[in-house]
Amino acid sequence: MTRKSIRRRLVTTVVLSQALLALGLLLAGVLYTRKRLLSALDSRMQAHATSLAALARYTEDPPEKLYFDKTLANATLDPDLDDAYAIWADQSGLLTRSDNWPKGLEVSRVGNSPWTFDWKGVPYRGLRLSEIPVLDREPDTQAPLENLSIVYASPLFPLQRQVQEAGIFIAGMSLLLLSITTWFALWGIRQGLLPLQQLAENAALVSTHNWQLQVPKDANQVAELQPVVQSMQTMLLRLERSFAQQKEFLGNAAHELKTPVAVLKSTLQSLLQRPRASEDYQRGLENSLEDLERLERLLQWMLRLARAEQWAHGALRLDLQVIDVTATCEEAVERVRHLAQERKVDIHLTKDGQVPLRVDPEDLQLVWANLLENAVRYSPEGRSVEVEIQHHDGGPVRITFQDHGPSIPADDLPHIFQRFYRGDASRARSTGGFGLGLAIAKALVEAYGGSIQAESEPGQGTRMTVELPITSDN
Repeated sequence: MTRKSIRRRLVTTVVLSQALLALGLLLAGVLYTRKRLLSALDSRMQAHATSLAALARYTEDPPEKLYFDKTLANATLDPDLDDAYAIWADQSGLLTRSDNWPKGLEVSRVGNSPWTFDWKGVPYRGLRLSEIPVLDREPDTQAPLENLSIVYASPLFPLQRQVQEAGIFIAGMSLLLLSITTWFALWGIRQGLLPLQQLAENAALVSTHNWQLQVPKDANQVAELQPVVQSMQTMLLRLERSFAQQKEFLGNAAHELKTPVAVLKSTLQSLLQRPRASEDYQRGLENSLEDLERLERLLQWMLRLARAEQWAHGALRLDLQVIDVTATCEEAVERVRHLAQERKVDIHLTKDGQVPLRVDPEDLQLVWANLLENAVRYSPEGRSVEVEIQHHDGGPVRITFQDHGPSIPADDLPHIFQRFYRGDASRARSTGGFGLGLAIAKALVEAYGGSIQAESEPGQGTRMTVELPITSDN
């Protein structure tokens, strides 16, 4: 796969933008220069054409006729420009043409706006002046009053040469400025990316022994790098916490596995030390089988917790069906009913209809069963455990589990959802479990985007509240 370079992309973008800017300036400069030169040429042509009108006069002897004094024409025109002209009178017709008037060129353009035309490959700028009165006229002249029409044409070669020279000058300056700005852009990009390079070098120093990201001073001063730095720090914080949790999990798991394995090993060693009666072997094997069953349960809980935590980090299955949350609560109550009867504790379920949710019913039943078992185990005999399901349109579904047993100490309350945590030191392994039930319940609830909270006050018991979001696909 071809790697893409941010620096190369930025340099290419800057160079192209500067080249387009230079090209635009060149085009604008040439067009503006040509426009100004044409305007100056039109003004000059109009001044020369007006001066030619003054050379039209009447003869002194009758009958008076209109004629053009061509002997004075050279004094009004610049001979180096090679301009051409033709003059017509309303009644007399064509009065005169310049000697260099293009042969065969007939102009009948109406209006006084300048125009451009080609004659046998030569570009010309043309101008027509109409309704110009004859200025040299005696008051007693009997000749009819006539107006003049003048067509003045000037070749565009000099103007084109000036435009070309201006274009070459502007192009040269644009290339010079392009080179200078490109060099400054390369230097600026190199300096601008230097904090990112330093940040990457410091990030490479992060390891399992050093989770601190040393942010360079320059990177802290770059506004665009602040989101990157904050994201990296947040990511490292989560990785460090996850790594610590994994180490803690492995340590706790090894500790929990060590005890049943040691007991099992001791039981088997005692059976092998000397010959025993068949009853002793049977009793020892039964004890060993109980230890193996406990070990198997511990492994199952650990695997279930690992799966739940994977789901909580985005690995949740997508082939889930819409089920009724109320039905899962009812099934969990039936699963815990036998334990509640043994401890003489009543379970009351309050519901307000069906609540559809896209989840795995076994996951919810496991959550409800864990919460119910804890509530029943810590409820005094003769008391009750209340389970309430609440759901309002547009809001999440809320399930609460309220017991009336001893409250959880305030120091233990923030830690009850941690793995292998046992706040009550008096809980034996036979009755207290492994300390994984609430951790699994929390992981499963968070896997579906929900939350679980515990509240406990002296004399009031403990309340567990689970909230699960109801989305549009439910």
